[in-house]
Amino acid sequence: MTVSVAVDLGASGGRVIAGRVTRDGIALHEVSRFENEPVYAGGTVYWDILRLHAAVASGLTAAASRFTVASAGIDSWAVDYGLLDAAGVLIGNPVHYRDTRTDGVEIPVPAAELYAVTGIQYLPFNTIYQLAASPPARASTLLLIPDLLSYWLTGAAGAEVTNASTTALLDVSTRTWATGLMERAGIPGKLFPPLRQPGDTVGPITATSAAHGAPLMGGEVPLIAVGSHDTASAVVAVPAQGPAFAYISSGTWSLVGMELDGPVLTRESRLANFTNEAGVDGTVRYLRNVTGLWLLQECVRCWDSPDLGELLTAAAGLPTLRFVVDADDPVFLPPGDMPSRIASWLSSRGLPAPATPAETVRCILDSLALAYRRALLTAQSLSGRHADAVHVVGGGSRNSLLCQLTADACGLPVIAGPAEATALGNVLVQARALGAAPGSLPELRALLRSCVGLRRYEPDGDGRDWAAAARRVGHV
Repeated sequence: MTVSVAVDLGASGGRVIAGRVTRDGIALHEVSRFENEPVYAGGTVYWDILRLHAAVASGLTAAASRFTVASAGIDSWAVDYGLLDAAGVLIGNPVHYRDTRTDGVEIPVPAAELYAVTGIQYLPFNTIYQLAASPPARASTLLLIPDLLSYWLTGAAGAEVTNASTTALLDVSTRTWATGLMERAGIPGKLFPPLRQPGDTVGPITATSAAHGAPLMGGEVPLIAVGSHDTASAVVAVPAQGPAFAYISSGTWSLVGMELDGPVLTRESRLANFTNEAGVDGTVRYLRNVTGLWLLQECVRCWDSPDLGELLTAAAGLPTLRFVVDADDPVFLPPGDMPSRIASWLSSRGLPAPATPAETVRCILDSLALAYRRALLTAQSLSGRHADAVHVVGGGSRNSLLCQLTADACGLPVIAGPAEATALGNVLVQARALGAAPGSLPELRALLRSCVGLRRYEPDGDGRDWAAAARRVGHV
């Protein structure tokens, strides 16, 4: 039996999870969990990266005290980075992608040319725009968040390809840094370290624990590159049978799309704002970022200690599609008073607004299902691929109301689970590199289906109400 440790960092929290892999299944054990709160200072929103590093180190130490650990791997959110000087020292805290510094930023590369090379959808916080907003004058190396933590643990600098693809600075066709594009955008190519593939060994974990003064995990455990963009790891753990599937990786963000063999770089794909991110084993994650449970998280934060279970139960008893918003409207991107923002969106269009928290919750879930419908219909049309089912993985797979609404909206069966998809995908790529798991993605997914509980939701209704609601909020 092989125990691999997954460090899974999300936008609101992180976890260290030990996974025990055999040829017959996988067992996960949560070792530690910690919050990931942004820091507001001097008008800028930062990540508290040093506290995150300390939490990761503490979690690895705890894992080593409980298990005989064979490897570890790190995944996180995309696009954000730390800059190192010539001595390898961090220059300031990484800035949060929800900071406003990229508002209105442009680069001297036409959108069509940028998409033709990178295949990445336009998002104002993509790495390329962050660098344009804050030119890295004193930096020698740029490391994305999981690569930065890997560097501190091993001393080895590199860039794992699935996360590197989200920067809009990687050539999606060759999977190499787009140095010509960087030059045109005024971004120094010397910033970017060599690329790594999922399954590559980064190096032994040699960082010392401040609490114990000894190498973490004994200094002998290898850190293995996984699909370090959390969605890349989550898609590995989509328990699909055959290629005709769509997926929704449902968390703070919802990543909605399909797994393809190659990128879709058409004008229509660019205008629909679909992205072609590198996946594990040379696959392409053809998807669209949809505002996810962020809407609900921000509402819960604004309300006074609500019982979310009771709110979801009350929301399930309310009429469908009475209140719907365009969940992808940029007005919902920043943190703040989300209930008021939702009500204002509706009122400004002469539409009725929710009057209670339960109505607001129902509005959010209906609106998310509607956004999923648009993304999945578009993904199938643009890729020329049909989906027989939608796999919902991640935390949102536990939300039975959202899963049923998604089935109704999309007119397809929804298969929910696993909720721990990111950690499972992280662990499976490590275990495969160690020879403890099967070699291909279909084989890894078959292993998952044999040991993970799944729930199926069948669509109810003919979809005409959803089509009408889509027109009401401006979906085309």
